[in-house]
Amino acid sequence: MTTKASGRRGWPRTIIGVALTAIMLFPIYWMVNVSLTRTGDMRRDPPSVFPVHGTLDGYRAVLHDQLPYLGTSLVLGLGTAALTLVLSAPAGYALAKLSPRGGGGLSFALLMAQMIPGVIMATGFYAIYLGLGRLETVSGLILADSTIAVPFGVLLFTAFMRGIPEELLQAAKIDGAGSLRTFRSVVLPVSRNATVTVALFAFLWAWSDFIFATTLDGGGDHRPITLGIYRYIGNNNQEWNSIMATAVVASIPSALLLVLAQRYVAAGVTAGAVKE
Repeated sequence: MTTKASGRRGWPRTIIGVALTAIMLFPIYWMVNVSLTRTGDMRRDPPSVFPVHGTLDGYRAVLHDQLPYLGTSLVLGLGTAALTLVLSAPAGYALAKLSPRGGGGLSFALLMAQMIPGVIMATGFYAIYLGLGRLETVSGLILADSTIAVPFGVLLFTAFMRGIPEELLQAAKIDGAGSLRTFRSVVLPVSRNATVTVALFAFLWAWSDFIFATTLDGGGDHRPITLGIYRYIGNNNQEWNSIMATAVVASIPSALLLVLAQRYVAAGVTAGAVKE
């Protein structure tokens, strides 16, 4: 009886949850629907809830026009993730376990760096890159995107690595490992979940970046997919199926990464590292 009563009480919550989920996911469905709609059916009143006369013209346009932008975004995402890990993992280890002088002030500075609006940083980068001749370069965009991801990565690595049991580090020292060997052979393997989390967010930030891209690489040959979508948008543009098809294709990598990495993000960093 108790189980049946609990089940009956749970139905309203389930219905409410499904309804709220449907409302939140409806824009995604509508994006897919419009991407399959013919240009001539865009202005139908009322609009079609389903693409009755569906077309793949928008996706053909993506394959024809947007592949270079997708390739550039992939390079930007992977490069930003790699640079962020190279810089933030050692810094997080030092702040968490080596107790450097001024570590508290550095942590506060990193926290403050995350509060600076991106448009201000983009303006500063533009002035610097203009003098160095690094405008409209992929490497310049990777460096700019990393300035957003590295402070987050350092703070996250610091929080994760502080939870690593001291017994692991002491055991490594007894075996003759120095700080660098301990970091490489002990701390990094245990911090796999933090590594995946930082890499994931760094990739997503670079993949979805528009401010740095339009400021630093607006007219170059290597433009990311965000500018590829923007390229379709204009005052007299009618290619909404192409715009939405590009958005659908651009959403697939980030959605797949989130699905594949969710268990690492949610898992405890030291789960099972030390037996009780």
